Amino acid sequence: MPVTSQVFLSAHDESHLTRALSLAQQAAAFASPNPTVGCVLTRDNVVLGEGAHHYDARDHAEIAALRQASASGHSVHGATAYVTLEPCSHQGRTGPCANALLSAGIRRCVVATVDPNPLVRGRGVALLRSANVSVVLLDPAHPLAQQARRLNDAFAHFIQHRRPFVTLKAALSADGKLAPPSSTRTLALPHWITGAPARADVQLLRHASDAILTGIGTVLADNPSLTDRTGLPRRRPLLRVVLDSNLRTPLDSRLVTSAANDLLLFCSQESAAASDPRAAELTASNLEILRIPSLHHHLDIHSVFRELAQRQILSLLVEAGAQINVGFLSSDLVDRVVLYYSQTELGSGAISFAANSISPFGLQQRLLHTTRSTFPSDLIPNGEDIRIAGYLHDPWAGVA
Repeated sequence: MPVTSQVFLSAHDESHLTRALSLAQQAAAFASPNPTVGCVLTRDNVVLGEGAHHYDARDHAEIAALRQASASGHSVHGATAYVTLEPCSHQGRTGPCANALLSAGIRRCVVATVDPNPLVRGRGVALLRSANVSVVLLDPAHPLAQQARRLNDAFAHFIQHRRPFVTLKAALSADGKLAPPSSTRTLALPHWITGAPARADVQLLRHASDAILTGIGTVLADNPSLTDRTGLPRRRPLLRVVLDSNLRTPLDSRLVTSAANDLLLFCSQESAAASDPRAAELTASNLEILRIPSLHHHLDIHSVFRELAQRQILSLLVEAGAQINVGFLSSDLVDRVVLYYSQTELGSGAISFAANSISPFGLQQRLLHTTRSTFPSDLIPNGEDIRIAGYLHDPWAGVA
């Protein structure tokens, strides 16, 4: 359904919509598998109520804001609603928010972006306008519209394609290497390429993700924990996923010893390890093993995606080694890339980013020269390191 949009907002409008975006951002880890949404209700520039969507609380952001306003003794008749995502107009787990706003007497609504769901897109805006509510819908090029869309990249992608939105992250040396030669590293003395600020930024990426994936090579080489260490609350644990064809994940690894029903190992149906007694020992460690088909001696990643989609995993962060990096990139399965570059060089003998077949610098140029004005790549100093991030696929492609 076509909808019109505009770019310009008043200073008051920008302030209240920015607040709604902040509320949505704060609730990001509580909304999945639903979209992240914030709402602010005002009249005469006075805030009457505000809220954000928490999946377990069931109320959408608009309903939460209406409830807060009512609890504070405020009538919202004639008020303006600032929402980061188009109010829904259909019955789902909760009633339609557009109808609730109409029943409350809202006379104006400022919407950051339309709903990416093709089945409902534009209907909430149309319903409000049909009831003579003045609706301001931002043009996708507006910076606040871009912020709203970035908050819901994973939802927009999942609702259209029914597979997780994949972000590939890598920490690299200045010469584009993942790690020093294996002979120079030990598990007791890990080698950090980037500094503390960059590593803290990675934790925020993990916090914003539903799941994180790595391969058995990284598990054996680095013994990672792959946890969300931000200390910020989240609705459900970060699901840790390992591609482990022959089930070689050590019982004493950090992943297994910290498992709390948040660790999923994919192994090959064809592997003898699938029926090995050790599989029972692993399963007894509060983790799950799934046996899936292999294609050309590699696990079928599409089977992995189907399983994650069934578990309502909307966003998947890949932190892996060269083999998985090249596999995902060459199969065009990566939607967004985040690269952290240190100032250190590791030399020609170091471990490559993607098995020497894909250069991170070529990938970087692709990110930096994106022509999508709605989704520009960014080059951001991060302490002594540099972060370069951008999209290989626009999750909002085709959304007006």
